Amino acid sequence: MSRSSRPRRWTAGLAATALTLTTLGAATAHAVPSDQASTAAPGPLMNYVVNTKASPGHVRKAELAVQAAGGTVVTSYRQLGVIVAQSTNPDFRTDVRAGQNGREVQSVGATRTAAVSEGPVGTAKSAAALGSADETEAAPAPDPREVDQWDMVQIKADQAHAVTDGSRGVLVGINDSGVDDTHPDLAPNFDARDSVNCVNNGVPDTTAGGWRPTTSSHGTHVAGTVAAARNGVGIVGVAPGVRIASVKVVNDDGFIYPEYSICGIVWAAEHHMDVTNHSYFIDPFQFWCKDNGDQGAVQEAVRRAYAWATDRGVLSVAAAGNSNYDLANKTTDNTSPNDSTPVPRQINNNCLDMPTELPGVITVASTTQARARSGFSNFGLNKIDVAAPGSAILSTLPGGGYGNMSGTSMASPHVTGVAALMKSTHPWWSPRDLERALRQEADDTACPTTPDARCTGTTANNAFFGEGIADALDAVHR
Repeated sequence: MSRSSRPRRWTAGLAATALTLTTLGAATAHAVPSDQASTAAPGPLMNYVVNTKASPGHVRKAELAVQAAGGTVVTSYRQLGVIVAQSTNPDFRTDVRAGQNGREVQSVGATRTAAVSEGPVGTAKSAAALGSADETEAAPAPDPREVDQWDMVQIKADQAHAVTDGSRGVLVGINDSGVDDTHPDLAPNFDARDSVNCVNNGVPDTTAGGWRPTTSSHGTHVAGTVAAARNGVGIVGVAPGVRIASVKVVNDDGFIYPEYSICGIVWAAEHHMDVTNHSYFIDPFQFWCKDNGDQGAVQEAVRRAYAWATDRGVLSVAAAGNSNYDLANKTTDNTSPNDSTPVPRQINNNCLDMPTELPGVITVASTTQARARSGFSNFGLNKIDVAAPGSAILSTLPGGGYGNMSGTSMASPHVTGVAALMKSTHPWWSPRDLERALRQEADDTACPTTPDARCTGTTANNAFFGEGIADALDAVHR
């Protein structure tokens, strides 16, 4: 996906993008100290995922293997068979599999190519402050801006609201850079109790305000598209009656490392969120390749986390990305890793953009006001599920303002909002039911009349729009 000149990686084309460590939050997370120093000269502090069988006994033995290799257990997800570990041992990958309990380790991989910036697990940081937006307009209190929201007309959300604004019983996770819960259009629907900060080594932090943005307006903009309140000011979201929680998975440098994303999706499942929005790809690789040792282990750990969340009732919706790239025909990746020096490489379709290409995740492409594919949007036959507006989208910004952003990051929350409306009218539906209905009720959208060889498929399902542009009205009438 294309990135700005900053060393950062959004799926929003115009997006810009701390905490006090208190409790681990999830009952499955705990810290275990190292009991053996490495015999090799210490290297930089690195984070790893260690995969084993999903049972308390197997996980405990794998934890002992981590300690024996000179590592520290940061977090254990016994329900997944995934451990996040930390070590300065440059031979950690080999040593963790070599000891008495090493046979319990199925795979191990580094989660990043740069040294850990957060410091060792348990390092406290300052409380989050409210970030400022780059381009902020004062809230137009007497003049609601719903009339400026062409995007809501395109997906027929304005008509769907005659049926429902969404249920207070539906909770949506904004897995992003943080949400300004003081914004007048977001405060009425914000759920602080279920919000969390996951950017300190993937350890959940529930410190009040830790979920707020510090350097990015991205998450606040996404949140407004999903659920800005119908309250007589500003804009109206796709599902203005549902609740939202901030699940902060983007650090102050704009990175979304695997342990952050795993923390966020497990938190969402444990806190009974119905839908989560993921307008990002997991760093530092644009594509994670199964046949690479580190990347394959990380791909498996993340896959387990999202599959576990799906099985527990969470529908994940993700942005397709902004590189004008054919996800169905992968050939090269020139931008990874993005936390150190990129190394151009050949790739294939076993290399996944995560989380958007994970099983059960809804992949959303971007459209313009003219119902055309946004020029930046990724595409791919049987890779794109549905499309939604993503060019010049008006939404909320930190500090009580409003502004436009473009990107598949802006398309994804429209579909998240439609899913939230469907969950409101069909509360018994599973994630798979919601996924099926989103596809079936989308408006078929044909390839361009001017031939474009990249748009393969049929009117009912093609590389640019998937099964069509999301339709909120048909979704709630289903």
